Amino acid sequence: MIYQVYVRSFLDSTGDGIGDLAGVRAGLPYLKKLGVDGIWLSPFYPSPQHDHGYDVADYCDVDPVFGDLEEFDRLVAAAHRLGIKVLLDIVPNHCSSEHPWFREALAAGPGSAARARFHFADGRGPDGSEPPNNWHAMFGGPAWTRVTEPDGRPGQWYLHMFTPEQPDWNWRNPEISAEFDRILRFWLDRGVDGFRVDVAAGLYKHPELPDADDPEADARARDSVNPLAWNQPEVHDVWRHWRSVCEEYTARDGRERLLVGEVSVPSAREHAKYVRPDELHQAFFFDLLGAPWDADAFRKVISEAMKDIAGTGSTVTWVLNNHDQVRAVTRYGEPATGGSGLGAARARAAALLMLALPGAAYIYQGEELGLPEVVDLPDDVLTDPIFHRTGSRARIRDGCRVPLPWSGQASPFGFTTGEQNAKPWLPQPDYFAEYVTERALADTRSFWHLYRDGLQLRSSLPQLGEGTLRWLDTPPDVLAFARDDLVCAVNFGTAPMPAPVPGVPLLTSGPCPPGVLAGSTAAWWVTDETPEP
Repeated sequence: MIYQVYVRSFLDSTGDGIGDLAGVRAGLPYLKKLGVDGIWLSPFYPSPQHDHGYDVADYCDVDPVFGDLEEFDRLVAAAHRLGIKVLLDIVPNHCSSEHPWFREALAAGPGSAARARFHFADGRGPDGSEPPNNWHAMFGGPAWTRVTEPDGRPGQWYLHMFTPEQPDWNWRNPEISAEFDRILRFWLDRGVDGFRVDVAAGLYKHPELPDADDPEADARARDSVNPLAWNQPEVHDVWRHWRSVCEEYTARDGRERLLVGEVSVPSAREHAKYVRPDELHQAFFFDLLGAPWDADAFRKVISEAMKDIAGTGSTVTWVLNNHDQVRAVTRYGEPATGGSGLGAARARAAALLMLALPGAAYIYQGEELGLPEVVDLPDDVLTDPIFHRTGSRARIRDGCRVPLPWSGQASPFGFTTGEQNAKPWLPQPDYFAEYVTERALADTRSFWHLYRDGLQLRSSLPQLGEGTLRWLDTPPDVLAFARDDLVCAVNFGTAPMPAPVPGVPLLTSGPCPPGVLAGSTAAWWVTDETPEP
């Protein structure tokens, strides 16, 4: 199980209101106690922070707001002493408009080798005033921005599938592949255990950059759905090469290096292509995260993943939350003010289901506390470029990125020392007092203990190792599957029901009497005999 650390919101060691690498290092004992196998760090590279670090200006350094390379080395060493692996977030689809190569491209002019590293093109129309094609960016607006040439005249356009501050690399230029080779090796030489690959279905665009049939599809879905901009066949050659680089390092010392991709594609069958034996080790399977709270919907997405993805020999990589999505507690129906309720009960049950599935599990910081989405942040504190480009609060991501509450009864809840009189970079609501980690650790009924107990069982029970699952016959609204003699069952309905199989309850997501599966509750049983399908 890998724990996603959103660095700027995890723990602030300097008092400036922004989390940092030293704060992550200070939190490692907490993560060790929880039982994680590794951490994935959100981008901490030098960046103007137009998209919170996913606009990278220098891939081989640390932004001073987060620390420096020496602090990074201390973090890796401390994590390894505790048996925790460290994955970095790498962003190969685009960089920052302040990256030296992009600044060089602007100064070099049309037809230059510097511009060939990106997607520069002449505009359409008699004066070139219209974009080269009709694509729209995922964060709203056209996917093209016109530049002013060195002589001061309006000039070419460049492609950016997210924001104008994030120009897309042109991976058809061999210089880009060579540069990312250098970047990978820089961090692997510093001891990292692998990479989470941002926009892993991106990189290559259709070579002719034609108009799209549905140009606003990406912006409407806020997902990688434009078939001309994403999921091009050449991208698989990149992952084969990156896999070979990782295996080169593994051959040196026997320590596996992991590649996990953010892969947004139309189907589990397409997803499976990214985790073939010579490509990415893992790729996030987002269909479980996106499934409505319904037994049939969950069974469908799990079955498809086990059939198409696990069939490649890879593990399915399950996830219920991340830094781009509304938190599960709210997504499943939790009121905006937090507290216990239907959303919390469903999120607990979904967590226990996820931890029982064959494969890898990733959790997002605060998930183990049962944090709800902060849905009432005032407009003047919002930082998400989606909001600033569209004027809409729909699908903005600030609400799941509010800094973690660690202790106390009022903000900053132990997140920052406040030595510089700085407040957390996003305001924490008063009700976060109910979710502070010190309170969660002391309450054996908390989300934290459910995750900790589930992870301990997950690592100790051979039934929960690699393998398959068998679906069991159940009453309506109940989902149950067996892993040898261990059964996981979830009641998606509201009425209490008898347990699907006799046996000994090991762990439940909520209070329910033995032998009864309460509504919006999950449980694990060990049976005396192998249950029938």
